[in-house]
Amino acid sequence: MVTIEKLKFDEKGLIPAVVADAASGQVLTLAYMNRESLEISMREGRTCFWSRSRQTLWRKGETSGNVQHIVSITADCDLDALTVLVNKDGPACHTGAESCFHNLLYVSPEQSTFSLQGLCQLLQGRKRDLPEGSYTTYLFEKGLDKILKKVGEECTEVIIAAKAQDRAETIYEIADLCYHTLVLMVQQGITVEDVQKELASRHVIDHKVKQEKMTR
Repeated sequence: MVTIEKLKFDEKGLIPAVVADAASGQVLTLAYMNRESLEISMREGRTCFWSRSRQTLWRKGETSGNVQHIVSITADCDLDALTVLVNKDGPACHTGAESCFHNLLYVSPEQSTFSLQGLCQLLQGRKRDLPEGSYTTYLFEKGLDKILKKVGEECTEVIIAAKAQDRAETIYEIADLCYHTLVLMVQQGITVEDVQKELASRHVIDHKVKQEKMTR
């Protein structure tokens, strides 16, 4: 176990902290801590940083409510940088985006991988920028009623395909339903993590119910 005394703060007394979502692994932000903010973070179990622009301590979520609850803090091999895994109560970025890293610069056509979080980031970008010619832009411009109509239509298509026992068509329609549901989530400000937390809470409840039944 590493102690604070062994960490290497820079000449300004700061150490960079890469904050990531504990559930998804998504990088949320890069911030800085001094010894005091790190001690506060460890004592309170929520992130506290040093604001270089304001030259003051900054508890994440103290005004926005988007608190980051710390799961673990790990130092790198040189002891001069930290990774902080958190469970977050809301968006990490002041813009309202889930992560501060949402401005896509490059994607390798050979090495890129798909994820729901990545798709959500893309949809958030579509809602923010509304690029012309995008079907997603069309949905956001038409608004909630149009999005809900498409979700309803895709639900019906899934039922029809599954009833016909057409596996390939069912997969295709489920993908359409997932996409339109994610568009709805972005429209409503709901994240993949919000749904994951809800499912996790149900799993815990279900596990407790099973235990109660076994003990009777």
